[in-house]
Amino acid sequence: MIRLPELLPIQPYQGPVRGAACIPGSKSLTNRALLLAALSSEPVTLAGTLASEDTELMIAALRTLGVSVDMAGDRVVVSGQSRLFSPGRADLFVGLAGTAARFLTALCAAAPSGDWRIDGVPQMRRRPMKGLIDALGVLGADIRCLGEDGHFPIEIHARGLRGGPVDIDARESSQLLSALLMVAPLASSPVEVRLVGGVRWPFVQMTSRLMEQFGQPALKRLAEDRFLIGSGQSYRAPGGLYGVEPDATAASYFLALPLVVGGSIRLPGLRGPGAGLQGDTEFIEILRAVGGIFRESTEGLESSRDAATALHGVSRDFSGCSDTFLTLAAIAPLLEGPTRIEGIAHTRKQETDRVAGMARELRRLGQDVHEEEGALTITPRPLVQGVEIETYGDHRFAMSFAILGSRDLRGDGQPWLSVHNPACCAKTFPRFFEVLDDLRNERV
Repeated sequence: MIRLPELLPIQPYQGPVRGAACIPGSKSLTNRALLLAALSSEPVTLAGTLASEDTELMIAALRTLGVSVDMAGDRVVVSGQSRLFSPGRADLFVGLAGTAARFLTALCAAAPSGDWRIDGVPQMRRRPMKGLIDALGVLGADIRCLGEDGHFPIEIHARGLRGGPVDIDARESSQLLSALLMVAPLASSPVEVRLVGGVRWPFVQMTSRLMEQFGQPALKRLAEDRFLIGSGQSYRAPGGLYGVEPDATAASYFLALPLVVGGSIRLPGLRGPGAGLQGDTEFIEILRAVGGIFRESTEGLESSRDAATALHGVSRDFSGCSDTFLTLAAIAPLLEGPTRIEGIAHTRKQETDRVAGMARELRRLGQDVHEEEGALTITPRPLVQGVEIETYGDHRFAMSFAILGSRDLRGDGQPWLSVHNPACCAKTFPRFFEVLDDLRNERV
C-alpha cells in the first residue's frame, strides 16, 4: 500500500475512464460473517473478505476471546470455536469501528460467563450504544457503563441471555438491532423482539439473510414491529465456506466516476439492486436517475454515461443507503439543477457529523447548500478552485471528494482540489487511491 501525504492533491483525469476497478469485500458482511463464523460449530473459511482497520479490529478481538483466525490474502479461516470465551476475562479495543463495537458487545453479553471490558477511541465513546445495552439488560446481561450512560467504555459481567420479550430502539443505528439478532439464538429460550420507533431495514435484512445462510431459520414475523428468533440452533456455513460480496458502498465511488470524467468502468463481482445482500446497491438506481448507464452481466456491473446527455440533480430519500449519500453530495456541483438528499439525520452520529461536515465542505467549494436536521439541498454554483477538503477523519469524505477532484476542471490536468488525511480510507478501503491512480493511468 502506498504511503499517503497529510495533504493529497487529487490528480484529475485528462480523458474518459477505462478499465476495471476491483472492489474489496463488504465491510458490513465481513464483520457479520466473522461473528457468525466464531459462533459456528465447525471451522469456516471466508472468501473475498475485506482487510481494513475495522475488520482487523474485529479479528483481533475474536482472537483475544480465544478463537483462531488465520488470514491469507482475502481468505480468512475461523476455527477453534470451542475455545470462544476461554480466557474468562479480557479487554477489547474497537477503535472507531461501529460494527465491531455493537457486535462484540452483544457477543460478550451472550457469553455463559466471564468479565469483558470494551472501549474505543474518544469519538467511539460518543456513538450510540444505549438501545443495544438496554435491550441486552432486559435479557439478563449485566453491562455497566464506566462513563456516560449508554456509551463506552463498558464492563460486561457475562452470565448468558435468558430470552423472552424485549424492546429495542434502533433508530440511531440499525447495527444495534443486527447485533441483538445475531446473538439471539444463543439465548436460553426464544427472543421476541419489538421495535421502538423505526429502523433502516436494508442492513437488518442483510443480517437476517446472512443468519439464514449460516443455518438459522428465517425470522418469524409476528407483526409489523415484532418478530421471533428461535434458540438452540447452531450456526454453520454449508460446506464450511462463505463468499463475501464486493462492498456496494465502496463501489459507489467508482460507479459515480464515469459521470464525473466520462467513459466506462467495470466492477467485477458487483451485483445490481436486489441481487445480493447489500441495500446500498440502491445507489445504482439513484445514479441511473441522475443520468448514469448501468449494464449487468455474469462478470459484474459496468457503469458509463452518454457524453451527449446532461446529468440532472435529483431528490431522493437515502434512509436505506445512507452511507452513499456523500458520494452523490460531492458530485452534485456537476449536475444540472438542485440535488436534495433526505433521510440522513442519523448520520450526524456516525464517524463525524456527516450532514454538517458535507454542508461545510461544499460551501467552501462555492456551493449553495441548505442544511436541515435530516436533509441537504445542494444548488450548483461555479466551483471554487484551490480548496483543501477537511475529511474529519472520515473515510467517506476522502473518497467522495476524490471523485469530484478527478474532474479536469482547469482543462490542463492540474489538481484544483486537495484532501486532508487521505490515509483515513484505511478504515474500509486501504487501496482506494491506488485503484483511482491505476484507472487514471489505464491505456486503451
